Amino acid sequence: MITALAGGVGAARLLEGLVQVVPPDEVTAIVNTGDDFVIHGLYVCPDLDTVTYTLAGVQNRAAGWGLADEHWMVMESLERYGAPTWFRLGDRDLATHLYRTGMLASGVPLSSVTASIARAWGLRSHLLPMSDDAVRTRITLDESASSEEAGCDVAFQDYFVRLAHSVPVSGVRFDGASQATPAPGVIESLETADRIVICPSNPIVSIGPVLAVPGIQHILESRRDSVVAISPIIAGAALKGPADRMMAQLGHEASAVGVARIYAPLAATLYIDEADRDEAARVEAAGMRCVVVPAVMSTPAHAARLAEACLR
Repeated sequence: MITALAGGVGAARLLEGLVQVVPPDEVTAIVNTGDDFVIHGLYVCPDLDTVTYTLAGVQNRAAGWGLADEHWMVMESLERYGAPTWFRLGDRDLATHLYRTGMLASGVPLSSVTASIARAWGLRSHLLPMSDDAVRTRITLDESASSEEAGCDVAFQDYFVRLAHSVPVSGVRFDGASQATPAPGVIESLETADRIVICPSNPIVSIGPVLAVPGIQHILESRRDSVVAISPIIAGAALKGPADRMMAQLGHEASAVGVARIYAPLAATLYIDEADRDEAARVEAAGMRCVVVPAVMSTPAHAARLAEACLR
């Protein structure tokens, strides 16, 4: 049984590899919901949807989010009305958000809605939101940011999408995390997993919110020898997203070594890419066993090769 802590695109690709090398029903993903937000009255779960669509084989692989062969008539109509369209929702994707929003409004918890959506897409793996309670990632923009919002706190999607994660940050917090409880199945899956995998997601804003839910980090610390992590930083850069810049701006080294220093209390082993082979000794000095592998998941076959290495 494999349990993975997951963010968005990088995690989705690794999970796509995992279900090729082990039976899909033996894979559980605990997915970040700190990115969730409401727009146009709809409750959107970007990371859950990215993982769902990827495992279903219907994702827009070029973009890394949304559905393939999407249409945008609703967005075009919203533009006519002058509504904000900086967060793009495709016509088919909207059905997911409409369904989720209606179910939540009727009192169904997010974990149950997520399971229902996963079944509708034919997934055999288990997708769990980190919590049914609202946890929201807030970003403090640095005073030096060339934006009228410099020094302000903004919601994660405002930073990530509206501002194109181009603005330096000075702080991150997870509102509601200390009062949240893990979603049903989260603790059990962590306690019983043969291997716990921290996916190659942003350590601060993708994995950080999951660890902020009380009880989750404690279990990883207590099961450290069974926990492995994959560095999302390769040759000093993130393949997608702002993880490298965000780490540097918040005082971490933007490298596989910086990732090791974050995860050393939680995980015994860090997998790094061949491009970082020369950093292996420094990773081990940070307190983690280091394994060098081809870690760029440019195809499902490459993802399966990395997943197999993590389970070996």
